[in-house]
Amino acid sequence: MKETDSKSEASSKPKVTLIYYSSLSSFIKNDGDILSRHFPLREVNLRSIRDMPELARAIGWCDLSFIWFAGKHAVPAVALSKAFSKRSMIIAGGYDVAFEPEMKYGQFTLGWNERANARFALNNADAVLAVSKFTKGEALKRSSPRNISVVYNGIDTVRFRPGGKKENLVLTVAAKGSTKNMVRLKGVDTFIGAAASVPEARFEVVGLREEDISGEVNIPENVDLLGRLDQEHLIDRYQRAKVCCQLSFVESFGVALAESMACGCVPVATQRGALPEIVGDAGFYVPFGDVKRAAEGIRIALKSDSLKPDLSERARDRIEAYFTQEKREKELTQVIHALCRDL
Repeated sequence: MKETDSKSEASSKPKVTLIYYSSLSSFIKNDGDILSRHFPLREVNLRSIRDMPELARAIGWCDLSFIWFAGKHAVPAVALSKAFSKRSMIIAGGYDVAFEPEMKYGQFTLGWNERANARFALNNADAVLAVSKFTKGEALKRSSPRNISVVYNGIDTVRFRPGGKKENLVLTVAAKGSTKNMVRLKGVDTFIGAAASVPEARFEVVGLREEDISGEVNIPENVDLLGRLDQEHLIDRYQRAKVCCQLSFVESFGVALAESMACGCVPVATQRGALPEIVGDAGFYVPFGDVKRAAEGIRIALKSDSLKPDLSERARDRIEAYFTQEKREKELTQVIHALCRDL
């Protein structure tokens, strides 16, 4: 258990326990950093039943349990919070409320017990915060939260910013291992197919290597598979690329696309999930799975620096207006104070 509280902190501040399952993703870590700046904080990585005593101690100590995703780990967290008369908040992040049987994606495509776990957690938490309007809608289709609102993910626009000269480079980001259908779900097959029709540009796939997509798609000479990059090298690729694509079947938010836009990339995306909420009028839309239209959209985006106003600047401005880390920090702290006001 990680603990960042001290005796010197004001007793009036709500105490918060951050609860997550398995891996500390970048967006969960970002929320942990936000919480630690405002509240006494403990963290619990709830991986198995062996972690239950630690969870019980942490919830007994805190005023509010802050739970990322409505997975099976959220059930004991919400139940213990109710038993100890503590508040609980769930961040609905996407997979936990998704039902995409065509892609075999989403918690609600799994067995009845997984669906029941999600419904129990969402219906009994004191608050549910969805990372997009789309994700809120998905949660409401499959559960009945008593209190649900939208707080968008936040991008650190100080770190993710334009830098240097743009190259004739097109980028997409896909996380390895989150689903067996990742290549199709994230539209990587469409991206690589489009690259063959745009030989004048270089294309890069971050997060996957050749062995990850072996046999699924032929890789043209102008495509590089970079595998996983640390944040410093990822920002470098964003700053070099003119265009970033998110050709996904569905996205609950689109963190990578928002990061790239903050670095001045012109977005090319499908009009699915939450992607229109991120892109707005700052980029181009193409149909899912349409290689020809994707290639056309990419060609136009590569030449968009001749447009006025510059779409690269408009993409950056949109992230600064709606999706900054500061905005998320302000909204999260407001919700937590409101929930704990009467304790």
